Amino acid sequence: MTVRTTLTAVATATLMALLPTTAQAAQTHPDPRPLTGQEIIHDPTVARLKSGGYVAYSTGGIIGARLSADGRHWDDAGNAFAEPPAWWYEYNDKADPWAPDLSYRDGRYWLYYAVSSWGSNHSAIGVATSPSGRPGTWTDHGKVFSSERTDSWNAIDPAIVRADGRLWMSFGSYWTGIRMVELDPVTGKAVPGATVHHLATRPDAPYAVEGPYIVKHGRHYYLFASYDACCSGVNSTYKIKVGRSASATGPYVDSTGTPMLNGGGDLVLEGHGRFIGTGGQSVFRDKGKDWLAYHYYDAEDEGTPKLGLNRLSWTKDGWPEVS
Repeated sequence: MTVRTTLTAVATATLMALLPTTAQAAQTHPDPRPLTGQEIIHDPTVARLKSGGYVAYSTGGIIGARLSADGRHWDDAGNAFAEPPAWWYEYNDKADPWAPDLSYRDGRYWLYYAVSSWGSNHSAIGVATSPSGRPGTWTDHGKVFSSERTDSWNAIDPAIVRADGRLWMSFGSYWTGIRMVELDPVTGKAVPGATVHHLATRPDAPYAVEGPYIVKHGRHYYLFASYDACCSGVNSTYKIKVGRSASATGPYVDSTGTPMLNGGGDLVLEGHGRFIGTGGQSVFRDKGKDWLAYHYYDAEDEGTPKLGLNRLSWTKDGWPEVS
């Protein structure tokens, strides 16, 4: 073997050692928890019920419902509502609600959701309550907040957070990104004349940041959002990013200090292997641990949207990561 051959072999071996292996790549974006039963879902919101077991609501049907005893095997449980409330038809002739958000406060469950049509910001967010959180037990309370074609935002994808004794709702989509308004904690609806705060966007149209979810951890609030394109099966490019702020109303920045109002955001999870277009996320707490719920498009099942669940852990410097 010549010296040149030896050096080439050494250089090649060194380069190969520096390149990520398949296993290393898989560790960068961990696979979701293995699930059984009815996994088909889109834009999931998940909670552990006080009566026991788990519920997941989602886009599809009249707010599609899934139930689970252990968080691993899921059964189809019909819909949140038996019939769509009449006011939905003002915003969608099929009365097709999107992207619900489930929370619990003041002794009852609150279910927020959006009604709109594809490509329009003539949209509204509604709210319903239930004593148990189970499908078929919801009472609708009508419109919370709306947007019109003259507005620069879109009232879809609601998510609720409580901060310093006040109740807030983040929402938003391609119409200049993520916004926030204050809610009346008694009615659960927007405070009349409430300021519309701007939390996140991207420098250029179509902006492509939506589906916010805010959680408190330590002394910071963390804004999770879905970036890029959903709803195209295996051609979807959805990914989840995050920024944080000392205040629920922002400003939110990523770990480099780039504002989310200027396109910033640390990558939390993106498509890998069979799990394409990860997004439509929410966060729930179970037995003292945080979990990230989202949908992905299954490349091994013709791009069918399915439920993804990953543990959400926190680094020493306070940034979330999936495990």
